[in-house]
Amino acid sequence: MTPRGSRIGGGRKRAPRRPVPSAPRVVAIVAALDEEDSIAETVKALAGIEPVSEVVVIADGSTDRTGEEAAWAGARVMVAPRRLGKGGAVDSALDRVEPGDVYVLVDGDVGETAAETEALLQEMVAGRLDLAIGRLPLQEGGGFGLVKAFSRWAIRTITRFDPEEPLSGQRAITREALQACRPLASGFGLETAMTIDAVRLGFRVREVPVDMRHRPTGRTLTGFAHRARQGLDILRAVIPRGFGLR
Repeated sequence: MTPRGSRIGGGRKRAPRRPVPSAPRVVAIVAALDEEDSIAETVKALAGIEPVSEVVVIADGSTDRTGEEAAWAGARVMVAPRRLGKGGAVDSALDRVEPGDVYVLVDGDVGETAAETEALLQEMVAGRLDLAIGRLPLQEGGGFGLVKAFSRWAIRTITRFDPEEPLSGQRAITREALQACRPLASGFGLETAMTIDAVRLGFRVREVPVDMRHRPTGRTLTGFAHRARQGLDILRAVIPRGFGLR
């Protein structure tokens, strides 16, 4: 493992840790693709968390009413002119919003259970963690776990940190940690790369149990295609980090 506070591939170095203010500005960012059925509930749940100052939804290439539903629920909506992928969408939003002290990253399909991310925020405000990763209960209807196993293996091999839910998109992260991890990995490589970068830079990273639910992709052609894209994105993120190029 790279020593605490040291440089990693690409010459990046962790910024000095700044305590999170007792009343932090919290920005919730949701990258969503065709989530019109659940995005409004997700937005309302996030907005109902007391420390959250702003909810931002990036309608990343959506062809349905994701943007309209999110705006109706009170979110600030950004529409990408072309599909950027999850990592690119979040990175783009970060350049366009007023900086926060803490950021919450949530998937658009978690609905009302997005309120559970308050447990992640508590870790930030208490000063215990720099990156809190939501560990969801076992979800029914998923695939065979191959992509998840690969992501977990890669994180463990490169950093010695062994997450149970390496692909969890439900996260809270301090400004310093997030900026140190930028530019974010493209597509679905976002979470795996963020975890690797944060741990190697010496940030405090831990999983926190959250009772959240999201829509399973299932063992269908669409589900297998989704996981294939996910696996390729993770591979692209892992290779430069494994060889110390990033």
